[in-house]
Amino acid sequence: MRPLLFLLAAVAAAAAAGPAAAIEYPWCAEFADGAGSNCGFTTYEQCMATARGTGGYCARNPMYTAPAGVERPPPRRSRSRQPAKS
Repeated sequence: MRPLLFLLAAVAAAAAAGPAAAIEYPWCAEFADGAGSNCGFTTYEQCMATARGTGGYCARNPMYTAPAGVERPPPRRSRSRQPAKS
C-alpha cells in the first residue's frame, strides 16, 4: 500500500509543477575540432576554466538576452600583442 501512495504522491507533485523554463547564459565554451559547445557559464572566467587545455575558446552566447534589470556583460577587449624588441 505504501508504494502505491508514494507513486500517487509523486504523480500529483509532477502534475502540480509548472513547465520548466530554459535558461540562457552569456558565455559559451567552443571546443576544438568541432567537438561541440557548452553555453552554461555566467562568467568568462568560468568558461575559460572549462575551455582551457582543450584547444577551445570562449565566446558570447548569441542566444543570450539579459533578464530585465540585469546588465549584459561588457564586451571584452582583445589585447594586441607587441612585437618583440631585438
